[in-house]
Amino acid sequence: MIVKPMRDTLTAAPAGPERDAAFAEALRVLEERRDEFAEQGFVPRDFVNLLKRTGIYRASTPEQFGGEPQAPADFLAQIEKISAVDPATGWVASFGSSLVYFAALPLESQEIIYANGPDICFAGGLFPMQEAERVPGGYRCSGVWQFASGCRGADILGIGLKGGEETQGRPITALIDPKDAQIIDNWNVAGMRGTGSHAVKVENVFVPEEMTFIRGGEATVDGPLTRYPALAYAAQVLAVVALGAARGALDYSYEAGSAKTSIVGGPVKGARASYQAKLAHAEAQLGAARAYFYEQTRLIWAKAVANEEITPADKTQLRLAATHAAHESREVILQAFDLAGTGAIYRTHPLQRFLQDGLVPAQHAMLQSNTYEASGAVLLGLDSTVPSFP
Repeated sequence: MIVKPMRDTLTAAPAGPERDAAFAEALRVLEERRDEFAEQGFVPRDFVNLLKRTGIYRASTPEQFGGEPQAPADFLAQIEKISAVDPATGWVASFGSSLVYFAALPLESQEIIYANGPDICFAGGLFPMQEAERVPGGYRCSGVWQFASGCRGADILGIGLKGGEETQGRPITALIDPKDAQIIDNWNVAGMRGTGSHAVKVENVFVPEEMTFIRGGEATVDGPLTRYPALAYAAQVLAVVALGAARGALDYSYEAGSAKTSIVGGPVKGARASYQAKLAHAEAQLGAARAYFYEQTRLIWAKAVANEEITPADKTQLRLAATHAAHESREVILQAFDLAGTGAIYRTHPLQRFLQDGLVPAQHAMLQSNTYEASGAVLLGLDSTVPSFP
């Protein structure tokens, strides 16, 4: 239960050269420690604090609470750069966008959350949605929630509750202090291990109604970022991790292709026409997916800034571009893996990080292949068969 200002918050470096330096330092440290994060299975709090210095965790906090809301394209570009070093850390950092959901809370609740500063790390275990006991003033919550990415470094946890008549059946997110939850260490995976997406368990915790909100519900704070489609943005911040992973994989391919010697004594890889052609094709494939992704982001953001209507077709373009980015990135990573040859099968090979982590975004429910079908239906003026789409 959250009844007082959050503690253990840090302040971002001042915008400009100091913050740019903080971001560069975070990338440097990440390159040194990414194997450590993968081995232990989570991004630790001390590195989350470095990310706070970069402004990642105030990028969706409203200005009136000290935040510096970023245009989605700018935020996504930062996550892409982090993911090019370590996709799992990029995945955790991407939830710096999630504070946009807090705009649906009463203003008084937001004042409590941000009282000690705007840099809040939020993690949510939202599924499966649990039935909570409705009691005077709020909810009495118990249950286990899966996939709480970044939960070990979070300042606030969210848990998913089933909605009722008062929410028109829409699910509720309840905010709790991480001290009120038990982390169940069940994240036994090959891909995105460093995200620490464990389950969280809560037993008989009271959550005041004013610390609950409908995800994507009507905002009490108006601004371009709260007008931008929330569910589409949630898909985008995951898809851009795949773009970053693909960039990292291709960067390795360039490095390997420029080597001066070959282990077998034959022509170096980069001198082979097949290597050159496949690398160029992969570069173009990634560039095309990335261009479409950012083009749609900027187009819809311009509408949000101008307070123009954002139509279902607009939202669909965002969802489609996100899905396309995740799937094209996966293909690019596989091409880089193919170029690397036999050596890439070793667990310690540099490409394994991008292979194991970079294939995951396209598996996410918001980015799976069925969103292509849903996109086509909406663009044709038909009903989507995918829930909550677009």
